[in-house]
Amino acid sequence: MDVMGVPERSRTARVRLRLAAWWEANARDLPWRFGRATPWGILVSEVMSQQTQMSRVVPYWTAWMERWPDAAALAAAPKSDVIGAWGRLGYPRRALRLQECARVVAGACGDELPRTYDALVALPGVGDYTASAVMSFAYGERIAVVDTNIRRVLSRVFAGEESRGGAASAAERALAAAVLPGDDGSDGAGSDDDDDVPRDVSRDSGDVPHDVSRDGSRIPSVMWNQSVMELGALVCTAKNPLCGHCPVRDDCAFLAAGRPGLGERRTRPRQRFRGTDRQVRGIVLDALRGLPAASEQSAGRASVLERATVETLWKDHAQLDRCVASLDEDGLIEILPGGAIRLPR
Repeated sequence: MDVMGVPERSRTARVRLRLAAWWEANARDLPWRFGRATPWGILVSEVMSQQTQMSRVVPYWTAWMERWPDAAALAAAPKSDVIGAWGRLGYPRRALRLQECARVVAGACGDELPRTYDALVALPGVGDYTASAVMSFAYGERIAVVDTNIRRVLSRVFAGEESRGGAASAAERALAAAVLPGDDGSDGAGSDDDDDVPRDVSRDSGDVPHDVSRDGSRIPSVMWNQSVMELGALVCTAKNPLCGHCPVRDDCAFLAAGRPGLGERRTRPRQRFRGTDRQVRGIVLDALRGLPAASEQSAGRASVLERATVETLWKDHAQLDRCVASLDEDGLIEILPGGAIRLPR
């Protein structure tokens, strides 16, 4: 790196070329890639993929999009159906936040997903990462997408350091901006108009970006974001990176330095799951998901778990009651008179 902290351009160029070739040959054929999904479908995939392995997301996303292909369809769905369709993706509050987002998009945005970063990040449940991913993957804007996999790859390859989790640092965001290729044939490194996190220029100028969701994966910055993320998911993994199979191993500062601090994390160790409130909440929701969906309730089939049945779900009734109360507070269930529960309508 030079004194400004920007990687050497020749090295960055080699990494881009090798990674692009690797992407062409090894990218997973996920259903929301390669122009087969709408911008809304891409947003749904990003929300579902938060803290969840892609292999688990694919069947849920496919079934979800067949049932609710756009924001308007999801906005009109019963909450009980939405929570049920979320299944075992984890963190089910994301399902309700996604439906809140759908209602805003369907009502205030004419069922069209916003095309600027500022408008996207203002939607319920949409943060910096999701907004940046939609701007890149759906609209082809030149913007640095910074997730855990991308941070790990960039930190290792260019800084020679392990990325230890936690929130992205200013240095990590600056590095992501520095190595992001330009879409006009330039290398993009160190350009005068780059800030720590590149945004879509159109959000301030009022211009509307081009919709490339029907396959903008060959736009240089889009391919870069996707390929770096994919390398982090498949090769440059957190604990056991497959350095011998890495297409950029000859230019990796981390490998050259002997992989210092491999696998170290600054965040807390992963908490046990067994016996936690999270497990109990999941058991309760699974029991409710096993009841008839809202579309079947009109036929007279039971959709309520009586209190006596609820008490059989977990031996520690104090913990069970605490978890039921928290699910109610989160809007994931409704508590009826007498202690029976059901999914919200």
